Amino acid sequence: MRLFGDIAGKRVLDLCAAPGGKTMQLAAAGADVTAIDISAPRLERVRENLTRTGLKASLVEADMLKWSPSEKVDVVLLDAPCTATGTVRRHPDLPWLKTEDDVKALSALQIRMIDRALTFLKPGGVLLYCVCSLQPEEGEAQAKAALARHDGLTRRVVEPDEISGVEGAITRDGDLRTLPSMASAQGGMDGFFAARFVVSAT
Repeated sequence: MRLFGDIAGKRVLDLCAAPGGKTMQLAAAGADVTAIDISAPRLERVRENLTRTGLKASLVEADMLKWSPSEKVDVVLLDAPCTATGTVRRHPDLPWLKTEDDVKALSALQIRMIDRALTFLKPGGVLLYCVCSLQPEEGEAQAKAALARHDGLTRRVVEPDEISGVEGAITRDGDLRTLPSMASAQGGMDGFFAARFVVSAT
């Protein structure tokens, strides 16, 4: 959540929110959070986790591709559905379970989600797009394509002091890319990609 900076008092949407870990971190940082998820049972998990921790967020059961907020917001977190190939360290069977068709289908869904998420933001608002995938089609290529599709959309590069300890995970373009081979002495880490975008204020 350090990639959001100070979000106290800001209106934040957590899309695809279940099971609620990021929702809780956002709420703990003082944000006014609305958590969106298409699955009622999974959204109940978010509710249970909020109750357990004493944190507050508004919960909405909805398909984000068909839903809109009543007002535009300051920040959107889109932890998009993906192939989850970044978790191969913990799930070594993944390379045999995911196919090229899976990558294509999920990449197409991610495009729709990014485009929809951008409509929720105020001018100057921030979108953090992330996936636990190693596939460039879901990460680096997805970020590049979003910038090409949207005039006025800019990348806010990740700074070393925002991710102390894994500074080597910053890509040449300024996005975040972790790999299972990183931090090997500590047991490694999941593969993860995050790109931060800002909507033009004009």
